[in-house]
Amino acid sequence: LHQQFYHYLILNNCFLSICIYQKEFKRKNEKKYQCNYHLYSEEDEIQTIIHHWIRILNIKLGWIQDFNKLVIKYANFFMLDLFRSSSKLLNTFNKRANKLLSIDYSTFGDCQFICSGSNDSTVRLWDIETNQQIQSFNGHSGYVHCVKFSRYHQNNSHCNVICSSSRDKTIRFWDVKNNQQLKLFNGHTSVVFGIEFSSFNSGRYLCSVSYDKTIRLWDVEMYKPLHVFNGYKAIFCVDISPLQSNNNDNDNKMNNIGVIGGNGYTICSGSLDKTIRIWDIETAKEFIVFKGHNRYVSSVKYASNELGIDGGANTILSGSADTSVRLWDIRSGEQIQVFNGHTHYVCAVEYSPFVINNNEASGCSNVICSGSRDNTIRFWDIRSNKKELYIIQGDDKEHDGVQCFKFIRLKKIKKTIMIVAV
Repeated sequence: LHQQFYHYLILNNCFLSICIYQKEFKRKNEKKYQCNYHLYSEEDEIQTIIHHWIRILNIKLGWIQDFNKLVIKYANFFMLDLFRSSSKLLNTFNKRANKLLSIDYSTFGDCQFICSGSNDSTVRLWDIETNQQIQSFNGHSGYVHCVKFSRYHQNNSHCNVICSSSRDKTIRFWDVKNNQQLKLFNGHTSVVFGIEFSSFNSGRYLCSVSYDKTIRLWDVEMYKPLHVFNGYKAIFCVDISPLQSNNNDNDNKMNNIGVIGGNGYTICSGSLDKTIRIWDIETAKEFIVFKGHNRYVSSVKYASNELGIDGGANTILSGSADTSVRLWDIRSGEQIQVFNGHTHYVCAVEYSPFVINNNEASGCSNVICSGSRDNTIRFWDIRSNKKELYIIQGDDKEHDGVQCFKFIRLKKIKKTIMIVAV
């Protein structure tokens, strides 16, 4: 009891220091608070204070976790109400006639960049701060359906590489520094839609899906194919699980069960046959099939560990041409929720970094997001299938709608969340 009382006093001091800091910060930056850009500028400092106290305490008692849950939403998440009141168009990156199909985001040093894939067969690199195109990579002979910054090259070679997949049936790697093609993967016999780097072994493995009904796993370090997963119809989207199911300490290590060190990790795919399928990476075998969508599945996402989704390691989010967004439970193999509101194909789904006000503080994001050809981005409460929380309406002239979007945090304007959409 004495120890708990002592900890209680320290935690009170922690909250007090946060309150004092906030008051002093607002006094010194009163003018900034009149600008929407600075709605989130104090969160970095609050998180620093919280981490400082937790580090000093180094307490492992269970009740301390309640304190973590109480404060984590202020440190790691954004309030949707604040975003909704301040959201507006900041920049337009692509002023050309070509249609962008995919984007990805990365940081190089202190700079923030976006790469894009287009129907003009190019891969382009953009500087977020200057709003300017930096490079254009030409080599594909068909639409570029997906682009990703290579986690493997950034983690292991300390160089910046963009990976792209195309209608020309190839996957290509582009060296940003030398402005040239680094490598090419051949193997698919039809359009290559989605690509995704592994969440284990520092992104050494690349997964790709194609209209040829296959999912292929590639070794990026050795530049060679490893596995072929055979589907039933064309496969449009893919994601790789962020957590192993049985061993979370295996990152960057080989194991004696499989050949790639991916034991316990899974692949999720969405197909023309209206199903979502889960595959074991090591055995290349399917072991769960989700049925419920009425048309092809265009986007699938595992919950990110960083967002602290309740039961997130066991949930999958999907979007479909049937205009619905659905949430699935891997453990039961059943649908959890269905979100209806879009009036056209749902092209992209994401777990968002937002929380909404509720009576019980928690350390979990409870907002998901979807983009559609109806030209809207919609936000939904993960716990309810009621009407959407918020809608961002695009330009009516953009009849192709929202193909892809990313949440990013602007460095120049601290803690401002920006949605980049194409």
